Amino acid sequence: MATKIVVTDYLEPDFQWEQDELRKRGLDFQWEAHQAKFAKEDELVKVIGDAEVVVVNMARMTSGVIGRLSRARLIIRHGIGYDNVDTAAATAAGIRVANIPDYCVQEVAEQALMLILAAARHLPEQRYSMERSVAKGQWDFSVVRPVFQMKGKTLGIVGCGRIGSTVLGMVGGLGMNILVCDPYLSAERQAELGVQTVSLETVLAESDILTLHTPLNAETRGKINAAALRTMKPSAVLVNTARGPLVSDADLAEALQKGVIAGAAIDVYDLEPPKPDNPLLGAPNCLLTPHLSWYSEESGWSIREKILEDVIRHLEGRPPRFTVNKDVEGRLRK
Repeated sequence: MATKIVVTDYLEPDFQWEQDELRKRGLDFQWEAHQAKFAKEDELVKVIGDAEVVVVNMARMTSGVIGRLSRARLIIRHGIGYDNVDTAAATAAGIRVANIPDYCVQEVAEQALMLILAAARHLPEQRYSMERSVAKGQWDFSVVRPVFQMKGKTLGIVGCGRIGSTVLGMVGGLGMNILVCDPYLSAERQAELGVQTVSLETVLAESDILTLHTPLNAETRGKINAAALRTMKPSAVLVNTARGPLVSDADLAEALQKGVIAGAAIDVYDLEPPKPDNPLLGAPNCLLTPHLSWYSEESGWSIREKILEDVIRHLEGRPPRFTVNKDVEGRLRK
């Protein structure tokens, strides 16, 4: 019986390349792709209920969905984070969950660096100054707030895994003091990176620029809230290219309105895309980008290749490259 592979939602133009590659290897499969990103549980189950392999981008793989998958043996999350997949429910059902943690690392780090620099140099205000100056026929810098050099300032990195450590390497030439908060960073890895980790309280209080690179889970959700923002310097800037719900959009917008912190540069949001009434859209000194930190032509192909590799490994009876719920071993569905 052919292995049924179902994609719940996707950004790719099509999956002809993947299917051609599987056929080249003589593998027996059936491939389906749907756009069920916002499907309710019943609708999603109709799409993937009899799939053996589920590839999911942003659709919600809740316990209610996973519990009704009759044949699933592998769920592949299209990306690094897997907070939209109930891994405990998957483990209980004997289903492996895989992610792609080595995808778009360079791209997200580059986006973070871009936002760090743009926020520090007040890029939107520079553009506004340029437009006013062109209209007046003379330079008008009156709309630009004071800009301070980054050398000697403190950059706080919260989460120093693949992406956070790449950012750490990128900022090495800026002459900044670096603080790292990551309670899961081993002593060996700290030595390798040349850092010593500090508490979240310390990195919040002492950072001039704070950049977030943690996964979203019960421990980190809503961690940057009104109380946390009040512990930051009034001159500080917050950068988030990780996951939106790490930060309360409403609390951040209020902190910007009241001058609790000086600015923010945000690529990810509580709800995506943000609704027109999202308070960050009207917040002062807030540079917003549309969750594009993952994007490059290279990363678009990289994730397809890596997901295909996991599909092939499954069809050949091997585990995926990275299993999220390692405790599922020994109780896998036959």
